[in-house]
Amino acid sequence: MNFNLSQMPIRTTTPRTYGLTMVMDKGLSLSEAKNFTEIATPYVDLVKLGFGTSHVTPNLKEKIEVYKKAGMHVYFGGTLFEAFLIRNQVEDYIAICKEYAIDFIEVSDGSITIPHTEKCGYIEKMTKHATVLSEVGSKDAANIMPPYKWIELMTAELEAGSSYVIAEAREAGNVGLYRDSGEVRQGLVNEILTQIPEEKIIWEAPQKAQQLYFLNLIGCNVNLGNIAPSEVIPLEAMRIGLRGDTFRLYLDKDKAIY
Repeated sequence: MNFNLSQMPIRTTTPRTYGLTMVMDKGLSLSEAKNFTEIATPYVDLVKLGFGTSHVTPNLKEKIEVYKKAGMHVYFGGTLFEAFLIRNQVEDYIAICKEYAIDFIEVSDGSITIPHTEKCGYIEKMTKHATVLSEVGSKDAANIMPPYKWIELMTAELEAGSSYVIAEAREAGNVGLYRDSGEVRQGLVNEILTQIPEEKIIWEAPQKAQQLYFLNLIGCNVNLGNIAPSEVIPLEAMRIGLRGDTFRLYLDKDKAIY
């Protein structure tokens, strides 16, 4: 931090186990990735190469190395895992992760239907090769799961070996956790938090209002995902009460002069 301000919340520092920020890279160039790490290194923990973009990204190895040198973990989007799975190429996927020195793997079923016991089997299998993130929730806006089902799936996936469960929202933030307007399904979120430890959930929250909701609900060290690269600094400022939306969140009302 550049200045000494009192009444500031205590943020976790890298390497973090909670208070994570996961950024979605949907196609940054190599030079853009380098520029990004200049300002984002203290604040970004995970970089997801969104959906299947890694298959068509030039200079992929070099870009991954840029992020890794900055201390950020890089992983391929869950859609790529599903693309390999549906083609019966899971072993090829594992080999590619090894080739590119990927140490986090996302196991998801947002685009295809996998029996959940099989999904948990893939989670267990992948833990032998990397830290596993598993995503819960469909990318299909018409597929609305009741809260008990989210809890059931998240619990099973954590037990199968996932280090974190990702609550699905897509890059637009209009499915899964959210209504098509982007509004948070608050009842769903509150039900999930009765059973699943907050530090084990990464909430996909690409929209500012969604980020603000979780900061108000859980605090500055909530795990947030699908953050745009250009929103990392604004988000970090909002996390610590230095944006209008959270300006008074951490102030002692008895000490504030206005």
